[in-house]
Order: sequence, then structure tokens, then C-alpha cells
Amino acid sequence: MSTFAKRERLLLADLLETTGPDAPTLCEGWRTRDLAAHVVVRERRPDAAGGALIKQLAPRLDRVMAEYAGKPYEELLQLIRTGPPRFSPFQLKQIDEVANTVEFYVHTEDVRRAQPDWTPRELDPVFQDTLWSRLERTARLLGRRAPTGLVLRRPNGQTTVAHRGTPVVTATGEPSELLMFALGRQSAAKVELDGDKEAIARLHEAKQLGI
Repeated sequence: MSTFAKRERLLLADLLETTGPDAPTLCEGWRTRDLAAHVVVRERRPDAAGGALIKQLAPRLDRVMAEYAGKPYEELLQLIRTGPPRFSPFQLKQIDEVANTVEFYVHTEDVRRAQPDWTPRELDPVFQDTLWSRLERTARLLGRRAPTGLVLRRPNGQTTVAHRGTPVVTATGEPSELLMFALGRQSAAKVELDGDKEAIARLHEAKQLGI
């Protein structure tokens, strides 16, 4: 497994262990047990994981998720730490890096930021650059259903367009925070929004941001 993906995987597993199985998360309707089950199913049950994107497969995903959520919590955490099975494509370093770095970072923040005493995490510049690279590649996908035009901007001035339209709202923040915002965690993301006040309100409350 690659450096960032492996690090974020272990951080997530440790945090899930610390908070326990019934802690809140930013994922609506999910406690930490549900989030842990999601991570395991995504890597180990490709026959069901597609239900997150394909409506026809959603009932199967729900059944498999319930099955895994019913397992001992310690077993789920061990499966997360162990990683994907031997012949999974996630075992390939390049795929692991591309597919899991953002996944594990965001889900770690889903747990951290749902706790009342959370504090911002200091991230190194190289990791922020990596997250920006991922965001640039997926910005149009994440912002395709935004109710306004949406531009994402780093403090250093780098920008990417997530959605073309008017009026335009510009979200400024570190790549880690812009990712949280673009993935539908607007209320927990540390970004500054500039633009028409009504457009900002609509964007901040939009339920359809993210995949």
C-alpha cells in the first residue's frame, strides 16, 4: 500500500477504535460502526459496493452493509487495518493511492468533526498538494449538481472550476477543506465563501454536492 493511503487507513482505524462503535459521524444516519462496515464492504465486496452508485444494486448493498455492521466491531477494525484481500485491485499501489487516500482522509474527518471537542488537524504541504491534485481531477464530477456556479480556490491562488453557471460562488480554503466542502460536508469545512448572499446560502445548504 502507498504511503498516504496506508497512513490514512491506519489513522482511521485507530480513531474508530478510540471513539467506539456508537459515536456519531458526519455521514447522515451512520454511527462509527456503520462507517467501518462501509469501508470493509467497499474493499471486500465489489459485488455489493456498486450499489453506492447504481440504484438497482442499492438493496443488495443495504443487505451486505447490515450483515457486516452486525459483525463484532473489533473484527471490522482488524479488516480495515489488514486492508483488501490478496487479489483485490486495491492491493496495487497506484490504485490504492488514487482510490483510498481521499476516501480514508475524508472518513477520518467524518468521525473527528462529528465530535464536540474536535480541533483542526495540521497537514503537511506535500499531502495538501496531493489532495489538491485529486480535487482538480474530480472537481467537475463533485460539483456537477451544485445549484450555483462554483470555483474552488487555494490560498496560494490556484483555482479549479467545479461547476459552470451564474451566479458564481468562490470557496477558498486549503485543499483538505475544499474536499470536505465539495464532498457535501459544507457545514464542517473551514472555507470562506464569496459571492451573492442568496447563492452562498443555497450552496451551503445543498444536499446534492458530492458523488
